Amino acid sequence: MQRRSFLRTAVSLLPAAGLRDLLAQAAASASAGELHVVGAGEDRFGKPHSLGFSTLLFKVSGSETGGGLFLIEHRHLMPGGPPLHLHLSQEEYFYVMEGEVAFQVGDRRIHLKPGESVLAPRLVPHTFSSVSDAPSRMLIGFVPAGKMEQYFRDSEAAPPPADQAAYFRKYDMEYIGPSPFWKS
Repeated sequence: MQRRSFLRTAVSLLPAAGLRDLLAQAAASASAGELHVVGAGEDRFGKPHSLGFSTLLFKVSGSETGGGLFLIEHRHLMPGGPPLHLHLSQEEYFYVMEGEVAFQVGDRRIHLKPGESVLAPRLVPHTFSSVSDAPSRMLIGFVPAGKMEQYFRDSEAAPPPADQAAYFRKYDMEYIGPSPFWKS
């Protein structure tokens, strides 16, 4: 599927208020640049990334969309996941492709299966964890892209910092606390 077609398809699948317009802007920005096809199981830059609880594949870089969208695929998502956090400037959209994933968004806890999705609005605490016997897989979109791509690059390259709150603030996020899905 061509990149422009993919972004148009993503726009039609995301009915969340405001998200459609931002993705349409990203599609327009991407159509003006060079075509980049990212194959199944591939990373946009040819190197998978890891945070320890899954493999990340960058699919659309914020630099390709004028900062409008950063899209990643989480593969081999195991129980665990990120700490409870919020984004100051981004909506975060989750689309489950395989397995079952538990989410906490604000005060609500939900379990999503393949084909289901949820939007974590900016300034709302959220986290997730695979709850399947087999690894889960999902797409995650950040709108606008913000500093999320750099966050994933930097987090992979260094051990977890002692002061997570300060580290998260560096990327325009707020650390709320450990994930409620982590096992003691």
